[in-house]
Amino acid sequence: MGGEGALSTQIIERMAVEVEGAGEALVMLHGLGGTSNVYTPQMTLLAPRFRVIRPDLPGSGRSAPAPTLTVSTLIETVLRALAVMGVEQAHLVGHSMGSIVCQHLAVQQPAMVKSLLLLGPLLAPADAARQAMRERAAKARAEGMAEIADAVVKGATSGDTKNNNPVAVGFIRELLMRQDPAGYASNCEALAGADAADVAQIRCRTLLIAGDEDAIAPPSNVRAMAQQMMGARVVVLNRCGHWSTIERTVEVTAQLKDFYFGRR
Repeated sequence: MGGEGALSTQIIERMAVEVEGAGEALVMLHGLGGTSNVYTPQMTLLAPRFRVIRPDLPGSGRSAPAPTLTVSTLIETVLRALAVMGVEQAHLVGHSMGSIVCQHLAVQQPAMVKSLLLLGPLLAPADAARQAMRERAAKARAEGMAEIADAVVKGATSGDTKNNNPVAVGFIRELLMRQDPAGYASNCEALAGADAADVAQIRCRTLLIAGDEDAIAPPSNVRAMAQQMMGARVVVLNRCGHWSTIERTVEVTAQLKDFYFGRR
């Protein structure tokens, strides 16, 4: 083990949880097909000032597969893990499906959530997307991750990323390819069954970050979501798809710097 604040990986509630830094807790939840490494590009900024907690959510990355998952069980697992770690208050960051978990946490545990930063946020999938998620789950179980990974890279990244950022493309594809197919399928089914949180109840400082080429969480949807939230602010990144922390690392890091350390 390193000294206080050094990066460590712990197994808590059957989740692999990376913990780095010291200070106020900042909990970062990835989306479908992601892992804690979705946020690695921002760690140089965040770890010196926060105790950053990044789980691989159940069924994702290095965490144990879960035969059945719901958003409610994801929320409960995160809450239990934070209790084990002695976290009573935290800043929350969520990407995509992780943003849905964060929204519910902010509604259910308002005293715990100090701020909310959501990337590619969704309230809940549209009906057509729910059916597509169920079909993707069946495909993952039957055929594995290869075709799914290629389809996600093609459909969820910007044209500029595909044409000019092969490192980002390779990283996103590898995140997906390394997922356990059964665990990924369970997460698809959890997303397919997700209910929207009553975000009008959220009162903490909130920033929503969208990509201008994000077909999963289009800027128009993100702005409509923000209108339901008191004082929420929206930033739209140019030439950016759904995987903003990877596709537009510099721009996302700058927004985090302003949100956490800029003048309030």
